[in-house]
Amino acid sequence: MSTVHRTWNINGKPVRVRAPAGRRLLDVLREDLGLIGSKESCGEGECGACTVIVDGEPVVSCILPVGQLADGADVLTIEGIEKKRIGRLIQQAFIEVGAVQCGFCIPGMVVSSYALLVRNPKPTARTIREALAGNLCRCTGYAKIIAAVKLAASRIPAAKRK
Repeated sequence: MSTVHRTWNINGKPVRVRAPAGRRLLDVLREDLGLIGSKESCGEGECGACTVIVDGEPVVSCILPVGQLADGADVLTIEGIEKKRIGRLIQQAFIEVGAVQCGFCIPGMVVSSYALLVRNPKPTARTIREALAGNLCRCTGYAKIIAAVKLAASRIPAAKRK
């Protein structure tokens, strides 16, 4: 199998990556780079626990071979999102509303919520449900998660709402 040699922008910093082209992005992030916030659950791209943002779009990293990421790709993980204002607003809202139970799915939920709120800072409940459709939670109903995203959206500064 061929090896890729690429530089990606991970959480705002250039990182040189060398890995087999077929290796999963999730494994490179967790094992090679120590970014363990993204979780592996299903390993089939169905649950969303491993969601990261690549070039502005949420993707499941457990099925994405690193050979498919271009040199210069922008990768944002939960570790990078928690350093951003909107990311902190989302995390605080999840805590306040009680949307967290076991916490395993939460990094993927926060990443997907962040991707939504960056694009649409005033989403409807339906839009939130659609944005989180690829994220499964086995501990709770989704009502509190949707409420948390609504609360975070209400706290985004007016300048971001335009």
